[in-house]
Amino acid sequence: MIPLFHPPIKRSLEIAGHKTSISLEPLFWEMLKVAAAKEGIPVNALVARIDALRLEADPMPGLASAIRVWLTASAYSAAQKGI
Repeated sequence: MIPLFHPPIKRSLEIAGHKTSISLEPLFWEMLKVAAAKEGIPVNALVARIDALRLEADPMPGLASAIRVWLTASAYSAAQKGI
């Protein structure tokens, strides 16, 4: 079982050809893994896609925040569709 309230865990990823570290709570790491599997792409590729979207936002959020919002919006959208 994934702990609901747990401090963020930092992991290193490579996106757009450079290494970066992202701190997310375990629930969000699991959601990210599931979303990437659903899309049939590696987690790094999904994070790169989210990163590209956040770079277009004004104001531009931090990457960890963008990931959390993207995952929450995806889950909300699926719930609205009854999935």
